[in-house]
Amino acid sequence: MTELVTSGTTELLTWGTPALELSFHYGDDSPVRLVRVAAEGAASDVYGLPAVEIVTADVGHLPASGRLAHSEIGTRLRYDSHHATRTDAGEQLTIVQTAGDLRAELRLEIRDGAAAVRSVVTVANDGASPLVLRSATSWSAGFTDPAAEDVLGGWEVIHGASDWLGESRWQREPLRGPRFPQLAEHLTGHNPRGSFTATSTGTWSTGAAMPTAVVAHAARGFALAWQIEHNGAWRWEIGEDTLGGYIALAGPTDSDAAWTEVLAPGAGFTTVPATVAFGTSAEGAIAALTDYRRAARRPHPDNTDMPVVFNDYMNTLNGDPTTEKLLPLIDAAAEVGADVFCIDAGWYDDSGHWWDSVGEWLPSTTRFPGGLGEVIDAIRDAGMVPGLWLEPEVVGVRSPIADTLPADAFLQRHGVRLVEHHRYHLDLRHPAAVAHLDGVVDRLVEQFGVGFFKFDYNINPGPGTDLDTVSVGAGLLEHNRAHLAWLDGVLERHPELVIENCASGAMRMDFAMLSRLAMQSTSDQQDFVKYPPIAASAPIAMLPEQAASWAYPQPEMNDEELSFSLVTGLLGRYYVSGYLNRMTDAQRGIVATAIRTAKELRPAIAAGHAFWPAGLPSWTAPWVALGLHGQGDDILSLWRRGAERTLSLSLPHLRGRAVEVTTVFPTDLPEWSTDWDSSTGTLTVHAGDAPIAARTIRVAARQTRLA
Repeated sequence: MTELVTSGTTELLTWGTPALELSFHYGDDSPVRLVRVAAEGAASDVYGLPAVEIVTADVGHLPASGRLAHSEIGTRLRYDSHHATRTDAGEQLTIVQTAGDLRAELRLEIRDGAAAVRSVVTVANDGASPLVLRSATSWSAGFTDPAAEDVLGGWEVIHGASDWLGESRWQREPLRGPRFPQLAEHLTGHNPRGSFTATSTGTWSTGAAMPTAVVAHAARGFALAWQIEHNGAWRWEIGEDTLGGYIALAGPTDSDAAWTEVLAPGAGFTTVPATVAFGTSAEGAIAALTDYRRAARRPHPDNTDMPVVFNDYMNTLNGDPTTEKLLPLIDAAAEVGADVFCIDAGWYDDSGHWWDSVGEWLPSTTRFPGGLGEVIDAIRDAGMVPGLWLEPEVVGVRSPIADTLPADAFLQRHGVRLVEHHRYHLDLRHPAAVAHLDGVVDRLVEQFGVGFFKFDYNINPGPGTDLDTVSVGAGLLEHNRAHLAWLDGVLERHPELVIENCASGAMRMDFAMLSRLAMQSTSDQQDFVKYPPIAASAPIAMLPEQAASWAYPQPEMNDEELSFSLVTGLLGRYYVSGYLNRMTDAQRGIVATAIRTAKELRPAIAAGHAFWPAGLPSWTAPWVALGLHGQGDDILSLWRRGAERTLSLSLPHLRGRAVEVTTVFPTDLPEWSTDWDSSTGTLTVHAGDAPIAARTIRVAARQTRLA
């Protein structure tokens, strides 16, 4: 629905769906600004900020700053037209503004049933001279109450840090305080210059900071979550003005990522997509983002089938597969119920040093004396889909492909191919690079019947390439987009192919990748006791059914440790490793029970919304908890990692109800006792004697409501 209301020289444009309604204000003397949001049955007025912010070489900020916001062009833009359309997926709105010879088109999309809006901006040069862009926002809007006395008072931000082995470390902190002290800026007559900023500057889009974050005001009952949907450089910022707080989202910028774009007369540039979701709480906004992710991801049978994958790498073969080592693992994986068996790194290497020999992707003859086909046939004969590990974007310095492909098929600086950790990096703008990778994938699918690929990505080439481009950052952005186009082409040729997204664990778990690929390995963390905070936090950044957290049980574990490891992946995409062939029959029986449980939980996981009844998972916390809201009940995984035997879980949505608590897994170990306080909605869990232990439980509300 779209409604336009005129009042004097100003207009109010209201547009949206039953799930989300946005109102924009504009006039002869003001640009288009978001001023009101209605979601989850509640409406909130928000501080009005220019909906598009653009910085060029010849027109900067007012006042001077390093922000995305407060661009002079943003204040100059004036409404030209708008156009609303209905699609099979939802509603779309385009708002056109102009400032002299510059034209900015803000394109918004709301998917049916999701309280989230996806936004991109196209900047066009309608003049006769070149236009040099330094930054352009994908989304720019206020979020605070314009009538509030302290605009950031009561607001909290949830943001994440990541690192290899320490992915998805989220924290909640107030905005008012060290981040944003009260500066008495009203006395200057100008807005402040600083901001709370997160950036990515290379191709590990989640290698340090996360492109997803949340701001929430509990007392006001208003929250928004966002994600920048890009597999390269990006920036988000939270800022405080004298009249309100705002968020601004963008892809690469000049100041952060050495990005500039030169628009010739008649040319245009489109920003990377960003999506903002709304709710009455932080978890509500994350749930709305979950709804959007499900609606916007590429259709694929795997989205609901969710086959269980066994991978030979983690804490098992570690990149040293051979026929002799694989055949017993294949039998054991089939026995416990795995659906896919993936041969990980090293399958192509004859030398024993697989790291810098990647790129040609021909099977090793020394590792597989009877040929790789013998092992692939064994996987298929055992009733599983064969899978292979690939790191497609890189070529090792010892690989024959390094000398076969043209130099222009690699990322370069000043004519020199970039090298990082003994690897070159393909430039997927080049047709020879694309043809090589297409040939590899097609050959492996056709020759061996591979139905699963683990696409890994273990280097970051830095800011980009200066070959055939106007800036290093622009070259990287062009490569990033070519990479996504290559993935689309692979899936169009092989629509049943299942592809895991991996990048040294989860160094590239952005939605540009996850909208296309079936599952995401959440970490390379090899210590099973350290893994739960990563697994429990993963649904903030991705869909629960995409979150593949390793379950890597080992024969030397006791039954509680074995079950702890197996619980870690249960509320996500089940992903198994470990020396199953060295286990006792009883131990393999525990693994088989966990896999059966994972398969039984698949419908609930594929439709559920994550919540955190013990608060955001902390890296060193003695307890970690993740919950999924289902239809009529909740499923919770609880990990105990220390001396504390008791855990209190907040379930406010069940307040005043009687509940039934049952153990989902493991069911053959001592059951943990629970106490339910219906008046506060608090479930207290009492663990047994084992200091390292985990349980997955179901909490079902009974029909009876307590007085």
